[in-house]
Amino acid sequence: MALNFAGRVALITGAGGGLGRQHALALAARGAQVVVNDLHEAAVNQVVADIRAAGGQALGIACSVTDAQAVQAMVNEVQAQWGRIDILVNNAGILRDKSFAKLPLDDFRLVMDVHLMGAVHCTQAVWPLMVAQKHGRIVMTSSSSGLFGNFGQANYGAAKMALVGLMQTLSIEGAKHDIRVNCLAPTAATQMTEGLLPPDMLALLTPESVVPALLVLAHDNAPTRVILNAGAGTFAATHISLTPGVHLGTGADVDEQLAAVLPQLLDTRHATVPQSGAEQGMNEVRQALAARGADSPR
Repeated sequence: MALNFAGRVALITGAGGGLGRQHALALAARGAQVVVNDLHEAAVNQVVADIRAAGGQALGIACSVTDAQAVQAMVNEVQAQWGRIDILVNNAGILRDKSFAKLPLDDFRLVMDVHLMGAVHCTQAVWPLMVAQKHGRIVMTSSSSGLFGNFGQANYGAAKMALVGLMQTLSIEGAKHDIRVNCLAPTAATQMTEGLLPPDMLALLTPESVVPALLVLAHDNAPTRVILNAGAGTFAATHISLTPGVHLGTGADVDEQLAAVLPQLLDTRHATVPQSGAEQGMNEVRQALAARGADSPR
């Protein structure tokens, strides 16, 4: 049975085409009231018309996610009309691909502004509503380019990994309000990815095949602090993990010792997934105190 979103209001940015459009259609088909946002009004209107023609409820608002005031006005309009926002899907994005040596700084800033600051603007605008209603589901759209790197996408990769960092902290801060924050790392053939992959692979990587992952991350029963990978109907999870480490102290030759044990530190067989950044510091101090105790006279 399909997941139910009846009674929920979902705001999807970049929903005029590609992945965003499929997210909007799927949420509407499962009962959500959907806010379709995109930079292009004609595209917004078409998706709204498609949702309504299928019997769903939709509201279209065209604005740029880089404009914080316009984003706040959009959220205010949704609140005035539907009273709440339960789901935010930060999907809006652009590409300005070039190798780093040839990448203009303006293109770097623009990509960061749309992907990262656009998500910040939208999330900050909906956050007070979600706190007040003690419910919220926020999905950041990350990417394999951010998680693992991709030639010619330094700007895009930096922005997409920044969203993971944003998700990590917001999931902690939102926990007491039942605001669950996750990342979706999709691989899909859209206007943005055209020309990057061969046609036979693109045929498998339909936007529709990614949508189930979005629905799971946006649902009432969603996890939190998860990076879910999706493409061609295949799903996986990415973890940012920490290896146990080794205490070397602060002697003059620690650099030489560190170089010697580096393969041990890079061995992920006993790695764990910290639940906050504090766990790294705790691990470091714990080992230092243990070493001090071992060195003390008995």
